Amino acid sequence: MTGNSSDPLTPILTRTSCRAFRPDPLPEADLTRLIEALCRAPSAGNVQPWRFIVVRSDGDREALAAAAHGQSFLARAPVVIVVCGDAARSEARYGKRGRDLYVIQDTAAAVENLLIAATALGYGSCWVGAFDEKAAREALGLPGGLRPLAMVPIGRPIRGRKPTGRRPKREVVEIR
Repeated sequence: MTGNSSDPLTPILTRTSCRAFRPDPLPEADLTRLIEALCRAPSAGNVQPWRFIVVRSDGDREALAAAAHGQSFLARAPVVIVVCGDAARSEARYGKRGRDLYVIQDTAAAVENLLIAATALGYGSCWVGAFDEKAAREALGLPGGLRPLAMVPIGRPIRGRKPTGRRPKREVVEIR
C-alpha cells in the first residue's frame, strides 16, 4: 500500500500518471507481482486475449518512444510493458463483437490492474495510447495477429505525485 492508510482503495484514489522516473531497475519480485496483476484481469469468457511484452532493453525502449511520437519518458523508464491484444482469440469465441470490442475491454482491464498494482508497490506509471501501432509492432517484432494497444512505463517516480482533479460526481453518476 502507498502511504500509511489502511483504506484498500488507497492505490486507486492516489494513482496518477508519472512521466519522470528514476533509473533504478525493478526488483524481480516486484516485476513478478506486476505481471501477476496483469494476468489476473477479468476477460470476457475468461478468454484472456492478451500478450504482455516486458521491455527492459535501452534500444527497444528508445524504439517505443519513437513509435510514441517522441514521448521520450518511455525510454527513461526502467521497464515498459506493452499490452497487446489477440483479437483472433476473442473472435473465435464471440465473433465480431469479440474481435471489435471484448479484446479492447479485456486488455484495458489488464492495464488498469497494472496501474493500480504499480501504485500499490510504490511505482509510477502512465497509460500511453498515443503511438503508431505499426511502428510499435515493428520495434518489437510482433506477429501480425498481435495488436499493441497500450504502453505502460513503470519505475520509481523522481518526484512525489499529487492527485489530479476529477469531475464532480454529480456530473458523471446517475442513480436510478
